[in-house]
Amino acid sequence: MKTSRIGGAFKKCAPFFIEFRMFAKMSNMQIGIIGSGSWATAIAKIITDNGHEINWWVRQSENITYFNKRHHNPHYLRNAFFDTTKINFSDDIAEVVKQSTVIIMAVPSIHIESVLQAVPLDLLKDKKVVSAIKGVMPNYNILLHEFLAQKFDFPLSQYFTLLGPSHAEEVASEQLSYLTFSGIDTLMTSEIASYFKSDYINTIVNTDVVGVQYAAVLKNIYALGAGIAHGLEYGDNFLSVYIANCANEMKVLLSAIKQKEKSEATPVNYAASVYLGDLLVTCYSLHSRNRTFGNMIGKGYSVKSAELELNMVAEGYNASKCITVINKNLGIELPIVDAVYKILWEGHQPTFAFKEIEKILF
Repeated sequence: MKTSRIGGAFKKCAPFFIEFRMFAKMSNMQIGIIGSGSWATAIAKIITDNGHEINWWVRQSENITYFNKRHHNPHYLRNAFFDTTKINFSDDIAEVVKQSTVIIMAVPSIHIESVLQAVPLDLLKDKKVVSAIKGVMPNYNILLHEFLAQKFDFPLSQYFTLLGPSHAEEVASEQLSYLTFSGIDTLMTSEIASYFKSDYINTIVNTDVVGVQYAAVLKNIYALGAGIAHGLEYGDNFLSVYIANCANEMKVLLSAIKQKEKSEATPVNYAASVYLGDLLVTCYSLHSRNRTFGNMIGKGYSVKSAELELNMVAEGYNASKCITVINKNLGIELPIVDAVYKILWEGHQPTFAFKEIEKILF
C-alpha cells in the first residue's frame, strides 16, 4: 500500500521534476551564433528580445565596431535594433564556441567547411549544435550532421535543427512565424526551443532531424524551379499544380531516405509547416532568394549573370547537384529535381525543360 501511494505521488510530481530539470539546465545554457547574415541576425534578435545573452561570431571586426555604435547590423536587416549589452561579439570563432554550450550554425552551406576550419577538433566535445542551414555541403554531398560526424566525431544525439517557413525579413519585423526544432532528445530540443518562444514566434518540436534537413534542401530546388516558371510567364494555375507535384515528389524522397536510414517508425506528417509550409512560402514569396534567382534564369539570364546581379548564390543551385548525386544511390524518380538540375548544370533551355515537366504533372 505504501509503495502504491509513493508511486502515485511520484506520478503527480513528475511534471514538476521535469520542469525543474529543464529550468536547472536552462540556467546553464549559453548560446553562441555563428554567422552574421540576415538569418543569423533574425535569430539573434529573437533570443535577445527574450532577454537572453548571446555570444556572436561576426567575421569582420569593423562590423562589430559599427554594430556596437549603431545597434544594428551594417549590412542585413538594418531596421532591426539590438540591446548590445546582451551581445558578446567576437571575430574569433574558436572563442565563441569555447564560451558557448549551444552553437547555432547560421551561415550558407557553401561556406560551412571554411568557417569550421578555425575550430579545433576537440572544441565541439560536449557542445550542442543547432543547424539553421537549409543546404547540403556542396563538396561532400552530405548534410551538416554527417560532416560534423566525419570531421569532429560529433554524435547525432547532440545535434538539432532550427527550420520552417521563416523569412528573416518577417521575423525581424516581428510578424508571427513558426519555427520547428528537431532532435533525438525531445527534452533538450524543447529546452532549446523555449529560448525562442515569444509573442511573434511559435515553436514546434519533432524528432525527424534528418528528414527536415532534406526537406529544407529540396524546397530550395523546387522554389528555384517555381521562379523559372514565373520567368517563363506561366500563371498561378500552373504554379499551383507544379507545387502540388513538388510536395508529392518531396514526400517520395523523404520516405525513401527514412527507410534507408532505418529511422524510428514514428509517423511523419509531411503536410506540417516544416515540410509543406516551408515549400509553399519559398515558392510563392517575393522574399525568396531561390525564387528570385530562378525568375532571372527563366527570363534568360545565365547562372553566372544571375549570381552577379543578385550578389549571391541561391542555395537551390548547389542543392540541385547534390540531391542528384545523392539520388544515384537511391534510384528514386525525381523528374522536377532532374529538370531543374539540367537547366542549371547542363545548359538545358528552360522552355524545353518545362515543356517536359508539363507532361508529368497531375
